[in-house]
Amino acid sequence: MTTPPPGHNASLAERAYRIRRNALLMGEVQGQGYIAQALDIADVLAVSYFHAMTYRPEDPEWEGRDRFMLSNGHYAIALYAALIEAGIIPQDELETYGSDDSRLPMSGMAAYTPGMEMSGGSLGLGLALTVGRCLGLKRKGSDSFVYTLFSDGELDEGSVWEAIQSAAHWKLDNLIAIVDINNQQADGPSSDVMAFEPLVEKMQAFGWFTQRVDGNDIDAVRAAFDAARAYPGACPRIIIADTLMGKGVPFLEQREKNHFIRVEPHEWQLALQALDAGRTF
Repeated sequence: MTTPPPGHNASLAERAYRIRRNALLMGEVQGQGYIAQALDIADVLAVSYFHAMTYRPEDPEWEGRDRFMLSNGHYAIALYAALIEAGIIPQDELETYGSDDSRLPMSGMAAYTPGMEMSGGSLGLGLALTVGRCLGLKRKGSDSFVYTLFSDGELDEGSVWEAIQSAAHWKLDNLIAIVDINNQQADGPSSDVMAFEPLVEKMQAFGWFTQRVDGNDIDAVRAAFDAARAYPGACPRIIIADTLMGKGVPFLEQREKNHFIRVEPHEWQLALQALDAGRTF
C-alpha cells in the first residue's frame, strides 16, 4: 500500500475489529441496517485494505490505485467502516451515516463517497462493471488489480454468469472477485432461493482460478489473496468466502433472520461490549 494511513502497523485482526466497531457505531445512528453483513465481511475488508491493495488515502482517485468495486451496495456500511479505518474518510463523518446531505448514504453512491468506485442498488451488476474496468486498465497498460465483492444472492442473476464467462474469455488476470457466502438474502437462505453449489467446480469449469476459504479466518483470507495475486495463469481469480452473519457479536450471530435488522437502543452498547470481549489481540 502506498502512503499507509496512521497506525498502519496494527494487526489485521485489530483492523477487522475496528471495521466492525465503526459499522456498529454507524448502525447506532440509524438504529437499523445491514449490520450483520458488515460484521461478517470485516475480515475480508481488513485483508483487502491493509494487506493486499495499493492506494493512497490522501488521493482516492490516484490512477495507480487498485480498485475495489462493491457490487452489493447494501454492504456500503461495511465499506465505509473500512474507508474510515484506512483514513480515506474522516472518522467524524461516521456520525452522519444515512443522514440528509451525508457522504455516507445507506446504499453505496460513487458520486458522494471518496473511495467508492461504483454506485450500488440493483444487485448483480458489479461483476460486469468490473470486467469493463479491467478491460479498460488492460488497454491503458496498467498493472493495477480490480477487486470486486458480491453476495451469494447475486448468483441468482444471469448477468453475473455472463460476466463470469466474459472475464474468462478476456483472460482478465487483473480481476480478483470475492463472493460472500453467508447463505442469507431477503427472501430466505440463498441456497434455498436458488441453489448455486457446487460453486468451486462451476467456477473452475468457467476457467477461473478458484479458492474457497473460511472468510472469518484472517490467516486463510490473507493466504488466499496472496495466492490470487501471485497466480501466474492468464485468467480471472475468485475467492469464495464462507462467512457468519453477525460475526463477533454472539447474540447477532444467533438471530435466525438478520439480512436487515433493527437493534433496540440498549442493544447497541451490548453489541459493542460483546465485540470488545471477543478481542484476541
